[in-house]
Amino acid sequence: MDSVTIGLIGIVVLVILFFLRMPIAFAMLFCGAVGFVILKGPTAGLSLLGSELYDQFGNYNFTVIPMFVLAGSIAYVSGVGERLFIAASGLLRKLPGGLAVAATAACAGFSAICGSSAATAAAMGKISIPAMRQFNYDDALSTGTVAAAGTLGVLIPPSTVFITYGILTQTSIGKLFVSGILPGIMLAIMIIITVVIICLIKPGLAPVSPPVSARKMWEGAAGIIEVVVLFVMVIGGLGIGLFSATQAGAISAAGVFVVALARRKLSWDGLVAAFKDSAKLSCMIMFIMVAALIFGRFIAVSRVPIELSNWMNGLNVSPLVIVVLIMVAYSIGGMFMDGLALVTLTIPIIWPTMLAMNIDPIWFGCLIVLVGEQGMITPPVGINVFVIKGIAPDVPMATIFKGILPFVVTITAALVIILFVPVIATFLPQFMTY
Repeated sequence: MDSVTIGLIGIVVLVILFFLRMPIAFAMLFCGAVGFVILKGPTAGLSLLGSELYDQFGNYNFTVIPMFVLAGSIAYVSGVGERLFIAASGLLRKLPGGLAVAATAACAGFSAICGSSAATAAAMGKISIPAMRQFNYDDALSTGTVAAAGTLGVLIPPSTVFITYGILTQTSIGKLFVSGILPGIMLAIMIIITVVIICLIKPGLAPVSPPVSARKMWEGAAGIIEVVVLFVMVIGGLGIGLFSATQAGAISAAGVFVVALARRKLSWDGLVAAFKDSAKLSCMIMFIMVAALIFGRFIAVSRVPIELSNWMNGLNVSPLVIVVLIMVAYSIGGMFMDGLALVTLTIPIIWPTMLAMNIDPIWFGCLIVLVGEQGMITPPVGINVFVIKGIAPDVPMATIFKGILPFVVTITAALVIILFVPVIATFLPQFMTY
């Protein structure tokens, strides 16, 4: 049996293990290690397993993950999201669907200090959904909006998916972060426009709510200032080369911690919960990445990427057509798998082909994140939908998915725009010195 056939069998076995509900990291680790042993022998396979685990978990670059995750966890327990929503609702509630628009703007703001889509949806959902239900907003509109806007957490920097993609492809994490700013702003505006159009067509979905008091507005404005200062300090420092991505993560975590202490919004129990949550999430992400790297070593020696590259080159079509086909495949895969897992599984397979075709890694990374966002709200998996279901357990899943549908179209439209206008993603990174 030739190496390519063994590689393809390994991929099929991996997919089967996923459907059998084996944890993603364990499935990739098992298939990668066993496949490498079959191709290179037990000595080489066991050596790879030991050295890869040691080298990667001891890799300084990996410390960027727990730092940004910790920043988001502290922000979550210290009430940053609440202040953002208060300020946004005061400024935007006069628009059609004002509270839903405010929830979107608050999600965008919270995403600037939190790199997780699920965490953004959870933080803002706990605040905004009860507020919208208090003023008789339609359940499908309120839950669908927050689930969709929560996906901004992995596009607007910092982003755990950008970090993962950057490490796997050896692309500058700082440039990837900056590449998400303009697409993130664009998508946030598109989601807001979608809400406004829905509410203009059916005004009964979002009754007018009373204005926010001046005192509440001032409290919320302070929250906006905090986020803006932290965002500019971290992303600005990255942009001018003042510090690395890992150092930026540490500064972000320290900054959020200082703000929480200064506002006396961080209890001891909250701090312990933040550390526990960030430790669990960081370990999960890092273990998935190490497993993906081992699986990637197996795929590389199986020559599957080389044969895939040769096949694609033999199609005699432009690289853009190839990228479009890959995005379609990602859209389908995202229906059944979390975006982070999809990236770690597929990048080792397709990235050599992208390199051979001279695809811009910054542009391609932004596309990957966008299509991952689409998968986060697409049935049957849709991780953000399940997060929102946990916040509003009395709302049927069918209602949440109904509210999601217009926003799936919105995110798809944003993906198409970035696909054909790549400068939106590549414009800012070209000015970076790091």
